[in-house]
Amino acid sequence: MADVLQISMENIMSHASDQFSRRDFLKTTAVVALAGTAITATPSLAAKLNLANGVAIQGYDPVAYVTQDAAVAGDASITADYQGATYRFVSTENRDAFVGSPERYAPQYGGFCAYAVSQGYTAPIDPQAFSVVDDKLYLNFSKGVRSRWAKDIPGNIKKGDANWPALAAN
Repeated sequence: MADVLQISMENIMSHASDQFSRRDFLKTTAVVALAGTAITATPSLAAKLNLANGVAIQGYDPVAYVTQDAAVAGDASITADYQGATYRFVSTENRDAFVGSPERYAPQYGGFCAYAVSQGYTAPIDPQAFSVVDDKLYLNFSKGVRSRWAKDIPGNIKKGDANWPALAAN
């Protein structure tokens, strides 16, 4: 999207003297700039997701992490789709809870390693290396990386939240 905005700005600038008055040029520049702000500030439903054949969390039940504090493999016959990912569940009750409140149970940062996101990049996860913080699911590359992430959970979440929009856009 930034490329489109850049091309638009270059196009506007190259033709400004030919086709626009100075006032029209400034108005158009402001509109393009505001559109870019709105586009980058709006979360995308097509955000980057960590999927294997369309399945999130390597088939583990996102509700079980939060309600049982356990990594439990879901059943391939009990699924729900959310934002381009298929989630598996151990029971229809867990699936129904997810469908009723997917933002509560879906993993943070598209299911990528929370520590990696806090450091400015994405990495795959081990479904057994997880933390539930304030009823939100954070996954990590390994249990060793989870230990590193756990040394400053609030700071890593703050950095991850700041980094995620740019990472999700790429």
